[in-house]
Amino acid sequence: MSKHDKDDLKLAVLIDADNVPYSNVKGMMEEIAKYGTPTTKRIYADWTKPNANGWKAVLLEHAITPIQQYSYTTGKNSSDSALIIDAMDLLYSDKLDGFCIVSSDSDFTRLSIRLRESGMKVIGIGEQKTPKSFISACDRFIFIEVLEGAKKKKNITSTTETTDKKKEEKQFLKIDIETIDIIESSIEDLADDEGWAFLGDVGNLIVKKKPEFDPRNFGFPKLTPLMKSLTKLIEIHERDSDKKGIKHVYVKLK
Repeated sequence: MSKHDKDDLKLAVLIDADNVPYSNVKGMMEEIAKYGTPTTKRIYADWTKPNANGWKAVLLEHAITPIQQYSYTTGKNSSDSALIIDAMDLLYSDKLDGFCIVSSDSDFTRLSIRLRESGMKVIGIGEQKTPKSFISACDRFIFIEVLEGAKKKKNITSTTETTDKKKEEKQFLKIDIETIDIIESSIEDLADDEGWAFLGDVGNLIVKKKPEFDPRNFGFPKLTPLMKSLTKLIEIHERDSDKKGIKHVYVKLK
């Protein structure tokens, strides 16, 4: 973790355009703002291709610099090498605290590991099909499917409210046994003598163990509602804090 608080993190946002639709960019930039300030924003693609036309307005709106990469060979994404080279140059500029790599490509696994070895915080954003190797190499990994652009896109394609609801439900994952095991073990790791653990600390530990963990993947806006859905496993207690109207949430295994 950087010496700075998360609100002060200076982030380089590097986007592989071949792996993300432009409808998702607004949602991605809003998500990235939760973790720090994007001081460098670059996106890599062969901008001479016809499918690059829709990007212009989006890049101008979010002040993202397009980097031209010609496709030298068929079937190979030449943007990968340009992104990796730029990331290493930025790493040695000594002006950043972390990187946000937007891609679903496993080619960035080694880059993420190298950046973290140098003390950088690495946030990955990609599709649910992203290989586990890249996900595990990041401090945190966020699935594009839960961001604003993806939801809007689904709403446009729906013909009725009922159809829309069904489609939206399908995009969420089920809470699998592995995730439940990690939730339980994290509570046990942090529990006091009476078995209670502060939910904020539990959430942070879960992400360290499983970088792609995000309540939104399962259809919950925050961690507290997700925990409340596991009533057979977890007991929840809300305690008053020093600030009026704000409660601290504690969890305990039943």
